[in-house]
Amino acid sequence: MAEIEYKGIKVGGSKLLLVVPLIGTIIGGLWGGFELFNRYQMMEKKIDSYVAPDLSGFDKKLALVQSELDMVLEEVTLVADVAKELKNDLRGDVRRIEKIVEDVESRVKNDSRELNTDISDAIKDIKQEMAELEAKIEKQIKTALENPLSNMATTK
Repeated sequence: MAEIEYKGIKVGGSKLLLVVPLIGTIIGGLWGGFELFNRYQMMEKKIDSYVAPDLSGFDKKLALVQSELDMVLEEVTLVADVAKELKNDLRGDVRRIEKIVEDVESRVKNDSRELNTDISDAIKDIKQEMAELEAKIEKQIKTALENPLSNMATTK
């Protein structure tokens, strides 16, 4: 097997297979640590040099939008109140109209019943008067025909 000798130390091939990756890992770990430390220092510089932006204009616009939103909300509330009041007024009007319609329907039914009764009574009266008139006319015709002076007797 291959052996390497350095200043009196002999290292065999199998040990080299362990030592070389170990040295690479240590060097990589040190490089990663230094890189991490370097990035940490750069981040610290950026954080230290950070200046908060001036948001006063944004705050003014936000306050303006908020005041406009409040005005719109007040108007919407006013419109909702008016709509609710109109709805209640309409509900009352509809109830009054329904009552009036019910009263009118009731009166129409009563008037219709009375009219039907009056018409029936009138028809009965007319029929009775016609029967009486018919009887009276028949009696007059019979009397006229039976009268010997009227020359209407049917003699042939």
